[in-house]
Amino acid sequence: MRLLDRYLLRELLLPLGYCLGGFLIFWISFDLLKDLDRFQKHDLNVADIVEFYLVTGPEFFLETMPIGLLLALLYALTTHARHNELTAMRAAGISLWRFSVPYLGVGFFFTLTFFAINEFWVPDVSDRAEAILNRHDASQSNSTTAEWRRDLKFLNSRDNRAWWIKAYNLKTSEMQNPVIDWHFPDGRRQVISAQRGIFSGGAWEFSDVKQISYTSAQDIAPTNLATNILVFTEWPETPALIRSEIKISNLNSKQAAKRPQLSITDILNYLELHPRLDRATRALIKTQLHGRIAAPWTCLIVVFIALPFGAISGRRNVFVGVASSIFICFSYFILLRLGLALGTGGYLPGWIAAWMPNILFGGGALWLTMRVR
Repeated sequence: MRLLDRYLLRELLLPLGYCLGGFLIFWISFDLLKDLDRFQKHDLNVADIVEFYLVTGPEFFLETMPIGLLLALLYALTTHARHNELTAMRAAGISLWRFSVPYLGVGFFFTLTFFAINEFWVPDVSDRAEAILNRHDASQSNSTTAEWRRDLKFLNSRDNRAWWIKAYNLKTSEMQNPVIDWHFPDGRRQVISAQRGIFSGGAWEFSDVKQISYTSAQDIAPTNLATNILVFTEWPETPALIRSEIKISNLNSKQAAKRPQLSITDILNYLELHPRLDRATRALIKTQLHGRIAAPWTCLIVVFIALPFGAISGRRNVFVGVASSIFICFSYFILLRLGLALGTGGYLPGWIAAWMPNILFGGGALWLTMRVR
């Protein structure tokens, strides 16, 4: 790394740390004051509260990451412009694109970080936070309420298999009183009911099973079979798919319109077992999928937005550029939310709703950057 790159990177990282740290401290202070009564109601001690914010903090970090990066980049660029450092670099033959390499590198690193946190941490934040809140609540901490889901319905529309589960354990994948209604393409049908089911070794194992087999839809004398153990090794309904089904079934359109709520894995799992969806559900799922992929690129887009405005020479032009870039960036965030709302409602195709802000503002910022002299 050249000396110039190290200098520009150092001058960016310091205000970036201040911005992100300041946002985090402000959020924790505000949220703590707002939710202190709730923490006391659940008998949380200091260690529990710290753990709660360690769990929920990354989700807020994603909200502030693009804004913090924008403000830090504008501060660094305006500082360089105020001291005529940008003019000196341009006079030395260093192009705007060349001295922007450290900024673009930070933006790309934040994009990868955003994607990793969004995909592997955020989807489970609500469950983890709820578990911490109910840790000392005797009525909520037992396995019946903390780990089990009651009266779960699960449909594999691809293979025409419907599940009704009296109770399902999210941690152990144990089922109580499952009933599976299986329709075959040739008209046959099987209804399998059991006292217990467990996923082990890549297969579903049911115990105390009653199996009713129909040879056709008109069969009035089905075959009844009772057995202690029945194992199915080729069913695609894994615990991961069932968890994805639970998340998606609990998601409403109002939540989905605010921001992507599901991981890419959850969405792909759901689409695997539901190739035929109604129009409203498909619009919601497709918008969530493309929104999940498009959202991390916000960090790189704000770099492109800041460059042409923050790099303008002249004291007056600098502050005009900063104000303009902040206004454009907030317009970009508003369009992001509007796109998700239109896609979720089925007014726009999911990929257009999710990628339209990135394409419009990213393309516009690139055009403005190329016009900088």
